[in-house]
Amino acid sequence: MLVRMSRNRILLVDDDEELAYLLRDFLTREGFDVVLAFNADDALALVRDGSYDAAVFDVMMPGRSGLDILRELRRESVLPVLLLTALTEDIDRILGLELGADDYIPKPCNPRELAARLRAVLRRSHTESTEALTDLHNGPIYLRASSRSVSINGKSIVLTATEFDLLVLLLRETGRVVSKERISQAVLGRARGPFDRSIDVHVSNLRRKLGDAPDGASPITTIHRSGYLLRHLGDSA
Repeated sequence: MLVRMSRNRILLVDDDEELAYLLRDFLTREGFDVVLAFNADDALALVRDGSYDAAVFDVMMPGRSGLDILRELRRESVLPVLLLTALTEDIDRILGLELGADDYIPKPCNPRELAARLRAVLRRSHTESTEALTDLHNGPIYLRASSRSVSINGKSIVLTATEFDLLVLLLRETGRVVSKERISQAVLGRARGPFDRSIDVHVSNLRRKLGDAPDGASPITTIHRSGYLLRHLGDSA
């Protein structure tokens, strides 16, 4: 197996400059190459002009927020994004995930947890992670491992790294219930908290992108208090 030797380049956006520099210094020691921005305008200019492996956006910033950056970024990019959110900002966490964030980190932020979450999302986004993955399909859904691409009835759809890995898991377990706890460990790389709605939001986003099955219902069924199930959709036309 090939080892990735280059340092992952991260864009970190936070208006708290002291915290941003502290996080940059820690992440640099952990092997990341970190570029800082302190407002939305600079962040968007940097992300468009540079080549980054992932980004970290603070939600609460003066002027345009981290959610505003994410909303604009998702119009043109599936760059992996983590959000920094205050402990009381549950609605912002959910909105951020609905807008396409891959995960969130509560503030005050533990730098070691941030580094671990970045490594998890980078593993999901790098094509090296698909070495053991083969092409998968279920009815009109086709997932191609080599290009990490998905099509529905021959039409390509754009998925984030998290949504792609969620679909991989559901396709591999077609017809079987997959618990939220298993999804969280396999897809997000962490245990699911008692009030954590991240998986529900990611599944909702994936449902929207997959659209309806040929019978008019969603391909993904919610199994109350158990998890989610991707239905057998039959042979594609």
